[in-house]
Amino acid sequence: MYTTILAPRVSETDAVGHINNTVLPVWFEAARNPIFSLFTPDHDFSKWKMVIVKTTLEFVKQVYFGTDVEIRIWVQKIGTTSLELYEELYQNEILCARNTAVYVNFNIAYQKKEAISEEIRQELRHHFIAQKEEEGTYDE
Repeated sequence: MYTTILAPRVSETDAVGHINNTVLPVWFEAARNPIFSLFTPDHDFSKWKMVIVKTTLEFVKQVYFGTDVEIRIWVQKIGTTSLELYEELYQNEILCARNTAVYVNFNIAYQKKEAISEEIRQELRHHFIAQKEEEGTYDE
């Protein structure tokens, strides 16, 4: 599992005092930086590999300013050229949102998908969602 702690900012709140719904996709993306680094270690956009093709966000509880959030990310599936992530956002150890994201390993210069290397696959396998289920924390 990959984990990231983020501090909500005042500017991310909405008129009713919680974190605006448009912010959570940005937070989930920020928490994917370790995965992006596997595919493009120097983060050079001219060589960027990870292209998002699908995301599904479910809001479970409200998120508020003033308390850090923790984002947890697991690898759900690895295909030949794509991977699916399962993500959860917690505040005060309470599940507030869950998300899935599908990315394709894409060669921008040639405008085509590429196979995910075995080296990257091995690293991603350390973060499979099966490990979450074994820990007894999967709550669906």
